[in-house]
Amino acid sequence: MGKRVLGPHEIQGILDSIHDAIMAIDLQGKIILMNKGAERIVGIPYKECLGRDVLEVVPTSRLPRVLEEGKPELNRQQKVGDISIVTNRMPVFNEKGELVGAVAVFRDITEVKELAEKITNLKEVQATLESIFNATVDAISVVDHEGKGIMINPAYKKLTGYTEKDIIGKPADVDIAEGESVHLQVLKTRQPVKGVKLKVGAMGKEVIVDAAPLIVDNKLKGSVAVIHDISEIKRLHDELDKAKRIIRKLEAKYTFDDIVAEELNMKMAIEQAKNAAITPATVLLRGESGTGKELFAHAIHNASSRKYNQFVRVNCAAIADNLLESELFGYVDGAFTGAKRGGKKGLFSQANGGTIFLDEIGEISLNLQAKLLRVLQEREIVPVGDTKPQTVDVRVIAATNVNLEEAIKQGKFREDLYYRISVVPIFIPPLRKRKKEIKPLTYHLIKKFNQEYGRSIQGIDEEALQILENYHWRGNVRELENVIGRAIINMNYNETIITPTHLPNLTNDKFNIDLKVQKSTTVKPLSTVLDNVEKEYIQKVLMLNNFNKTKTAKDLDISIRSLYNKIEKYDLQ
Repeated sequence: MGKRVLGPHEIQGILDSIHDAIMAIDLQGKIILMNKGAERIVGIPYKECLGRDVLEVVPTSRLPRVLEEGKPELNRQQKVGDISIVTNRMPVFNEKGELVGAVAVFRDITEVKELAEKITNLKEVQATLESIFNATVDAISVVDHEGKGIMINPAYKKLTGYTEKDIIGKPADVDIAEGESVHLQVLKTRQPVKGVKLKVGAMGKEVIVDAAPLIVDNKLKGSVAVIHDISEIKRLHDELDKAKRIIRKLEAKYTFDDIVAEELNMKMAIEQAKNAAITPATVLLRGESGTGKELFAHAIHNASSRKYNQFVRVNCAAIADNLLESELFGYVDGAFTGAKRGGKKGLFSQANGGTIFLDEIGEISLNLQAKLLRVLQEREIVPVGDTKPQTVDVRVIAATNVNLEEAIKQGKFREDLYYRISVVPIFIPPLRKRKKEIKPLTYHLIKKFNQEYGRSIQGIDEEALQILENYHWRGNVRELENVIGRAIINMNYNETIITPTHLPNLTNDKFNIDLKVQKSTTVKPLSTVLDNVEKEYIQKVLMLNNFNKTKTAKDLDISIRSLYNKIEKYDLQ
């Protein structure tokens, strides 16, 4: 039986069943064969293409070149309209080896290219996310839906001390030193958690953790946690507090330009202080509490040749006698139980080359007065627990509201120390003898409180100013500051001028306190009411005693230390 020859329709059927596109041309470049795959790519029915020049149908076709060169072209990319194809083109020879045409087999790779581009983009996104994951300073850990560790970043390893082998594949709570795993909580609730305090790692570091679920197509795939090391935050906070304390001690903020002087007695005090500032002499500032002795001390330092060096303020009454010596002169290692290892520099050493301001010097003990006298005479200190003196170059400014002459008669203050500190005595007059300054001081305080309270008070009316000028001001400028601050607090936000209705009740009686409970629609906790009464009572006793804290503590039958604590608590400075 002879070979059966396939008919044209059968051949076309076979070609159409092939997914790849097929197109063939004769020696004249006319299309003689084309399947459905090619029809889809060129966008023209194959019946309309048959017999047409291939370049009319596919302008970019290279089949004519294959005819011309008689050589195949394999795996070549080209564009057909908006479609990208990869094609193999080959010449066709008959049984005699004669070139009779050319055929191209090609495939649409547009989707493949788009997929490849997406994969490339995904790889770029993945690389970016990995870079962020590894570069972030916060520690990150990731667990799967079973709570087993799957990822940690370098910051996590640095924080906890654990590596991948300690965490990957291990339970979520393996790194917890104290507390419960947030990962397990998230996996249980499918809800994020924030601000959970834990201790993690071998060293039990304090951390705050935020965690969130990983949900893909509404399926819980795991949990991711961001861990913030608060031990570092606490350290920085402590350093900031320490720096603030140092700044408060070492910074002289005021100059003579900050001192209001309208009366002759105040102008004379300023002139004395300016003359003293340019000398190395010890200055003793005398005057009632609240007159501005510390302001003068700052100004003297800033007008001296030492202004670029340290200014150290010491409130001698606020520090217990048994601690004041070590604070002033420092101590060596092992000087006493609880002493800091390596010892500690005293305030005189810190002020070396600068100025030390000994406020309320009249309150220090006789024993400490003797040691202070040595500093002034010999210019040297001996730290507690040491026998070797250390030379210091410190300018001393002292201040007191105590009658030192009377204290000398009573044996409470050394006469030789009195003459050492009183080389340049400057008496600062009380506010009741500086009535012309009440108005400029009031406007200065209004400006200050505007900044502190966020207000826009413009001034004070004449009637209210007259009340202030007629008042006795036993607490001096400090009391005026208190009154103006309270007046502004009493004002509505739409009021801009202080009037008598805003002022607290001012009386020149020596002592007057009203403890009546006024009717109010607001009920306050008893502790708040008691605090308010205690604050007002202490304030009035301080005013009665011209802010002499030693006498106030005695009248209140409390220790001087307790009084200072309450003054700080109620901001009565």
